[in-house]
Amino acid sequence: MATVREMTSNFQKHDKFEGVGFRRWQKKMHFLLTYLSVAYVLSTPKPEFVEDETLEASRRRNKWENDDYIYRGHILNGMSDTLFDVYQFYESAKMLWDDLESKYMAEDASSKKFYVSNFNNFKMNETRPVMEQFHEIQRILGSFKQHNISMDETFIVSSIIDKLPPSWKDVRNTLKHRKDDINVEQLGAHLRIEEGIRVQDGQKEVNPNSSTINMVEDGKFNDSNPKKRANNFTKGNNFKKPKNGGVFNNVVVGSVASPDTSKGLLPLEEKDEQKE
Repeated sequence: MATVREMTSNFQKHDKFEGVGFRRWQKKMHFLLTYLSVAYVLSTPKPEFVEDETLEASRRRNKWENDDYIYRGHILNGMSDTLFDVYQFYESAKMLWDDLESKYMAEDASSKKFYVSNFNNFKMNETRPVMEQFHEIQRILGSFKQHNISMDETFIVSSIIDKLPPSWKDVRNTLKHRKDDINVEQLGAHLRIEEGIRVQDGQKEVNPNSSTINMVEDGKFNDSNPKKRANNFTKGNNFKKPKNGGVFNNVVVGSVASPDTSKGLLPLEEKDEQKE
């Protein structure tokens, strides 16, 4: 289990509150201060000083004052320098916390329209992976929960489907005509599988398994490249070009090339006749 020093050190590495994202920062502060067992000062009034108080009462009052100081110090330490200068003079953690909530919770309430607008205007494009853009939408939906924005999940799923890029038209139509309802997580799983299949198909198109070999081998040649096929018979003097319809190494040449008598290359049949 992490010690108080380790947890406090890790918290100090987080971004300082600069006036934006108050709810998120507030929750982080609450986690830390609850772990430090000082969060009670917000709900428990400060013990009053009375004359002739008992030793136990004095200890409770001193502990509350010390815990309140720790609470207030951590809040101020979690702020940017500019906000620290504004709020450093508050006398109690509760006064400081209430003032922060009244100011920044009101601003967060006005930002609800901004988050809803972000979701409505978000459109996926073809230049980025669909799942990467889907995760951005999930972050926007996370801000809905953070600001207590309620929206029907069926409506959310339908809206995300409509945001799919044009090349996903077939997937969009299939999902919209499903008879059963799915939630956001199920939609994400479907999109992840579909994108994986599309990536694999794209790799097969770029790197096909079959290869073309244009060479004379075992008395056969590949017809895929006529230019190389013809050159195979004219390259070097070791090859004799047969006439149209002749046979060379059990391969019917057909009309690939005509004999060139000017270079002394004769079909086998004519050469035998001249010898006779």
